[in-house]
Amino acid sequence: MTEPALTARAFFEKARGGQLTAIRCGSCGELSMPPKELCPNCHAHSWQPVALAGDGTVASFTVIRVAPRAHAGEVPYAIAVVRLKEGVSILGRIVDIPLEKLAVGLSVRFRPLIAKDMTTSVGFGPA
Repeated sequence: MTEPALTARAFFEKARGGQLTAIRCGSCGELSMPPKELCPNCHAHSWQPVALAGDGTVASFTVIRVAPRAHAGEVPYAIAVVRLKEGVSILGRIVDIPLEKLAVGLSVRFRPLIAKDMTTSVGFGPA
């Protein structure tokens, strides 16, 4: 088995630095996110990392009002599926946008969310 082109660890390390990264199949050109072992289009195993701009639109969202214990003090907050301009979608937390302004089609921009323990998650704020 060969080394993956982009591991989950590398994805989040790049995200911490402000860069969203996808992978592109070297055989058919399919762009995919998050990292996968095989291309879902042609089943090849020839991925190359691709930097993404981080701009997109909200495709769907939900407001969390009863959160897991670790995030109970943060409610309410929103999680959204964001369709990036490159054509792939990713799930992320919405920040710095009032919940009443959140809507499908709203333009957003990637921003890394870094916790106290230095773990990184994907966030999106105003474009």
